[in-house]
Amino acid sequence: MSAPILQTRALTAGYGGRAVLNGIDMTLRENEVLCLLGHNGAGKSTLVKTLFGLMAQSGGEVFVDGAKRERQSVRASTAAGIALVPEGRGVFPSLSVEEVLKLGLWSADVPPAEHAARLDWVMAVLPDIKRFYKQRAGSLSGGQQQMVSIGRALLSRPRCLLMDEPSIGLAPKLFQDLLGPIRQLQQDTRMSILLVEQNVREALKVSDRVVVMKSGSLIREALPGELDTNAKLMELY
Repeated sequence: MSAPILQTRALTAGYGGRAVLNGIDMTLRENEVLCLLGHNGAGKSTLVKTLFGLMAQSGGEVFVDGAKRERQSVRASTAAGIALVPEGRGVFPSLSVEEVLKLGLWSADVPPAEHAARLDWVMAVLPDIKRFYKQRAGSLSGGQQQMVSIGRALLSRPRCLLMDEPSIGLAPKLFQDLLGPIRQLQQDTRMSILLVEQNVREALKVSDRVVVMKSGSLIREALPGELDTNAKLMELY
Protein backbone atom coordinates (compact mmCIF):
# COMPACT_ATOMS: atom_id res chain seq x y z
CA MET A 1 0.00 0.00 0.00
CA SER A 2 1.37 3.42 -0.98
CA ALA A 3 2.25 6.04 1.63
CA PRO A 4 -0.28 8.73 2.61
CA ILE A 5 0.27 12.19 1.19
CA LEU A 6 -2.65 13.81 3.06
CA GLN A 7 -4.29 12.63 6.26
CA THR A 8 -6.80 14.10 8.70
CA ARG A 9 -7.52 13.06 12.27
CA ALA A 10 -10.69 14.24 14.01
CA LEU A 11 -10.78 17.27 11.70
CA THR A 12 -13.48 19.83 12.46
CA ALA A 13 -14.38 23.09 10.71
CA GLY A 14 -17.40 25.27 10.15
CA TYR A 15 -18.88 28.71 9.65
CA GLY A 16 -19.86 31.26 12.27
CA GLY A 17 -19.46 28.82 15.12
CA ARG A 18 -21.59 26.15 13.42
CA ALA A 19 -19.76 22.88 12.84
CA VAL A 20 -19.82 21.46 9.31
CA LEU A 21 -17.08 18.83 9.59
CA ASN A 22 -17.59 16.50 12.54
CA GLY A 23 -14.29 14.78 13.27
CA ILE A 24 -13.13 13.65 9.81
CA ASP A 25 -10.55 10.84 9.61
CA MET A 26 -9.42 10.51 6.00
CA THR A 27 -6.33 9.35 4.11
CA LEU A 28 -5.30 10.23 0.55
CA ARG A 29 -2.45 8.01 -0.59
CA GLU A 30 0.30 8.61 -3.08
CA ASN A 31 -0.62 7.57 -6.63
CA GLU A 32 -4.37 7.21 -6.09
CA VAL A 33 -7.59 8.89 -7.14
CA LEU A 34 -9.86 9.10 -4.10
CA CYS A 35 -13.47 9.95 -4.94
CA LEU A 36 -15.45 11.84 -2.29
CA LEU A 37 -19.22 11.43 -2.66
CA GLY A 38 -22.11 12.90 -0.71
CA HIS A 39 -25.36 14.82 -0.93
CA ASN A 40 -25.50 18.61 -1.34
CA GLY A 41 -24.57 20.24 1.94
CA ALA A 42 -22.75 17.18 3.27
CA GLY A 43 -19.55 19.20 3.83
CA LYS A 44 -17.46 18.08 0.86
CA SER A 45 -16.42 21.55 -0.28
CA THR A 46 -15.73 22.60 3.30
CA LEU A 47 -13.37 19.65 3.63
CA VAL A 48 -11.56 20.56 0.41
CA LYS A 49 -11.21 24.21 1.42
CA THR A 50 -9.88 23.23 4.84
CA LEU A 51 -7.36 20.83 3.33
CA PHE A 52 -6.11 23.53 0.97
CA GLY A 53 -5.93 26.24 3.62
CA LEU A 54 -8.79 28.44 2.43
CA MET A 55 -10.70 27.72 5.65
CA ALA A 56 -9.39 27.48 9.17
CA GLN A 57 -9.88 24.20 10.98
CA SER A 58 -11.45 24.49 14.40
CA GLY A 59 -10.04 21.20 15.68
CA GLY A 60 -8.22 18.03 14.79
CA GLU A 61 -5.05 17.60 12.77
CA VAL A 62 -3.91 17.54 9.14
CA PHE A 63 -0.78 15.64 8.12
CA VAL A 64 1.20 16.14 4.92
CA ASP A 65 3.60 13.31 4.06
CA GLY A 66 3.17 12.03 7.60
CA ALA A 67 4.17 15.31 9.28
CA LYS A 68 1.62 17.38 11.19
CA ARG A 69 0.74 20.59 9.38
CA GLU A 70 1.77 23.44 11.63
CA ARG A 71 0.90 26.34 9.33
CA GLN A 72 -2.41 26.49 7.48
CA SER A 73 -2.40 28.69 4.39
CA VAL A 74 -2.77 28.47 0.63
CA ARG A 75 0.89 29.39 0.20
CA ALA A 76 1.98 26.58 2.54
CA SER A 77 -0.22 24.11 0.65
CA THR A 78 1.23 25.17 -2.70
CA ALA A 79 4.75 24.85 -1.33
CA ALA A 80 3.88 21.31 -0.19
CA GLY A 81 2.82 20.39 -3.73
CA ILE A 82 -0.96 20.67 -3.26
CA ALA A 83 -3.15 22.43 -5.85
CA LEU A 84 -6.88 23.17 -6.07
CA VAL A 85 -9.39 23.17 -8.91
CA PRO A 86 -12.18 25.12 -7.18
CA GLU A 87 -15.89 24.61 -7.49
CA GLY A 88 -17.28 27.07 -10.03
CA ARG A 89 -13.94 27.25 -11.94
CA GLY A 90 -12.88 30.61 -10.52
CA VAL A 91 -11.50 32.10 -13.74
CA PHE A 92 -11.54 35.88 -14.14
CA PRO A 93 -13.95 36.57 -17.02
CA SER A 94 -12.39 39.90 -18.02
CA LEU A 95 -8.88 38.42 -18.38
CA SER A 96 -7.58 36.46 -21.33
CA VAL A 97 -6.63 32.83 -20.84
CA GLU A 98 -3.01 33.89 -21.23
CA GLU A 99 -3.40 36.41 -18.39
CA VAL A 100 -5.21 33.88 -16.17
CA LEU A 101 -2.38 31.36 -16.57
CA LYS A 102 0.35 33.96 -16.06
CA LEU A 103 -1.39 35.05 -12.87
CA GLY A 104 -1.44 31.38 -11.87
CA LEU A 105 2.32 31.16 -12.39
CA TRP A 106 2.80 34.16 -10.12
CA SER A 107 0.48 32.86 -7.39
CA ALA A 108 2.22 29.46 -7.45
CA ASP A 109 5.64 31.13 -7.00
CA VAL A 110 7.00 29.55 -10.16
CA PRO A 111 10.42 31.14 -10.88
CA PRO A 112 10.23 33.47 -13.93
CA ALA A 113 12.93 31.47 -15.72
CA GLU A 114 10.60 28.45 -15.66
CA HIS A 115 7.42 30.16 -16.86
CA ALA A 116 7.72 29.26 -20.54
CA ALA A 117 8.58 25.62 -19.86
CA ARG A 118 5.76 25.29 -17.33
CA LEU A 119 3.22 26.71 -19.79
CA ASP A 120 4.47 24.37 -22.52
CA TRP A 121 4.05 21.42 -20.14
CA VAL A 122 0.46 22.35 -19.31
CA MET A 123 -0.32 22.78 -23.01
CA ALA A 124 1.07 19.31 -23.64
CA VAL A 125 -1.34 17.90 -21.04
CA LEU A 126 -4.31 20.01 -22.23
CA PRO A 127 -3.48 20.94 -25.84
CA ASP A 128 -6.93 22.39 -26.60
CA ILE A 129 -6.02 25.45 -24.50
CA LYS A 130 -3.82 26.60 -27.38
CA ARG A 131 -6.95 27.21 -29.49
CA PHE A 132 -8.34 29.87 -27.15
CA TYR A 133 -5.18 31.04 -25.40
CA LYS A 134 -5.69 34.70 -26.44
CA GLN A 135 -9.47 34.78 -25.82
CA ARG A 136 -11.18 36.36 -22.81
CA ALA A 137 -12.02 33.71 -20.24
CA GLY A 138 -15.57 35.04 -19.98
CA SER A 139 -16.18 34.30 -23.66
CA LEU A 140 -15.38 30.58 -23.31
CA SER A 141 -17.76 27.68 -22.92
CA GLY A 142 -18.12 25.98 -19.55
CA GLY A 143 -15.89 23.12 -20.63
CA GLN A 144 -13.20 25.47 -21.89
CA GLN A 145 -13.29 27.46 -18.65
CA GLN A 146 -12.95 24.26 -16.66
CA MET A 147 -9.95 23.31 -18.78
CA VAL A 148 -8.35 26.66 -17.97
CA SER A 149 -9.06 26.15 -14.26
CA ILE A 150 -7.41 22.73 -14.35
CA GLY A 151 -4.48 24.08 -16.37
CA ARG A 152 -3.96 26.88 -13.84
CA ALA A 153 -3.86 24.33 -11.01
CA LEU A 154 -1.35 22.18 -12.88
CA LEU A 155 1.09 25.08 -13.35
CA SER A 156 2.64 24.31 -9.96
CA ARG A 157 3.23 20.68 -11.08
CA PRO A 158 1.45 19.43 -7.95
CA ARG A 159 1.92 16.08 -6.28
CA CYS A 160 -1.64 16.32 -4.99
CA LEU A 161 -4.63 17.78 -6.84
CA LEU A 162 -7.91 18.65 -5.10
CA MET A 163 -10.80 18.83 -7.61
CA ASP A 164 -14.10 20.22 -6.32
CA GLU A 165 -17.07 19.33 -8.54
CA PRO A 166 -15.32 19.72 -11.92
CA SER A 167 -18.35 18.36 -13.83
CA ILE A 168 -20.76 21.15 -12.81
CA GLY A 169 -22.50 22.49 -15.92
CA LEU A 170 -20.77 20.05 -18.27
CA ALA A 171 -22.28 17.39 -20.50
CA PRO A 172 -21.15 13.86 -19.54
CA LYS A 173 -19.10 13.43 -22.74
CA LEU A 174 -17.25 16.70 -22.14
CA PHE A 175 -16.56 15.69 -18.55
CA GLN A 176 -15.11 12.38 -19.81
CA ASP A 177 -12.88 14.26 -22.25
CA LEU A 178 -11.58 16.44 -19.42
CA LEU A 179 -10.97 13.60 -16.98
CA GLY A 180 -9.15 11.40 -19.47
CA PRO A 181 -5.94 13.48 -19.74
CA ILE A 182 -5.93 14.11 -15.98
CA ARG A 183 -6.19 10.39 -15.19
CA GLN A 184 -3.38 9.69 -17.65
CA LEU A 185 -1.21 12.41 -16.06
CA GLN A 186 -1.94 10.95 -12.63
CA GLN A 187 -0.84 7.50 -13.73
CA ASP A 188 2.28 8.85 -15.44
CA THR A 189 3.43 11.01 -12.51
CA ARG A 190 1.96 9.12 -9.49
CA MET A 191 0.07 12.26 -8.53
CA SER A 192 -2.66 11.94 -5.90
CA ILE A 193 -6.15 13.29 -6.64
CA LEU A 194 -9.07 13.97 -4.32
CA LEU A 195 -12.07 14.13 -6.65
CA VAL A 196 -15.30 15.58 -5.25
CA GLU A 197 -18.12 14.74 -7.62
CA GLN A 198 -21.89 14.56 -8.10
CA ASN A 199 -21.50 12.79 -11.46
CA VAL A 200 -21.01 9.52 -9.64
CA ARG A 201 -20.83 7.07 -12.52
CA GLU A 202 -18.16 8.99 -14.43
CA ALA A 203 -16.16 9.66 -11.26
CA LEU A 204 -16.13 5.98 -10.30
CA LYS A 205 -14.63 5.08 -13.70
CA VAL A 206 -11.40 6.95 -12.89
CA SER A 207 -11.24 6.36 -9.11
CA ASP A 208 -9.23 3.85 -7.10
CA ARG A 209 -11.15 4.24 -3.86
CA VAL A 210 -14.33 5.93 -2.65
CA VAL A 211 -15.35 7.62 0.61
CA VAL A 212 -18.88 8.81 1.30
CA MET A 213 -19.78 11.83 3.41
CA LYS A 214 -23.12 12.51 5.07
CA SER A 215 -23.95 15.47 7.33
CA GLY A 216 -20.30 16.31 7.96
CA SER A 217 -19.12 12.78 8.71
CA LEU A 218 -17.56 10.02 6.64
CA ILE A 219 -19.95 7.08 6.70
CA ARG A 220 -18.41 4.58 4.31
CA GLU A 221 -15.27 3.61 2.42
CA ALA A 222 -15.51 1.34 -0.63
CA LEU A 223 -13.95 0.30 -3.89
CA PRO A 224 -15.64 1.61 -7.06
CA GLY A 225 -16.78 -1.88 -8.01
CA GLU A 226 -18.73 -2.14 -4.77
CA LEU A 227 -20.96 0.77 -5.85
CA ASP A 228 -21.72 -0.34 -9.38
CA THR A 229 -25.52 -0.49 -9.25
CA ASN A 230 -28.21 2.12 -8.71
CA ALA A 231 -29.47 0.26 -5.64
CA LYS A 232 -26.05 0.33 -3.98
CA LEU A 233 -25.66 4.04 -4.73
CA MET A 234 -29.14 4.87 -3.44
CA GLU A 235 -28.25 3.26 -0.11
CA LEU A 236 -25.67 5.99 0.43
CA TYR A 237 -28.16 8.84 0.19
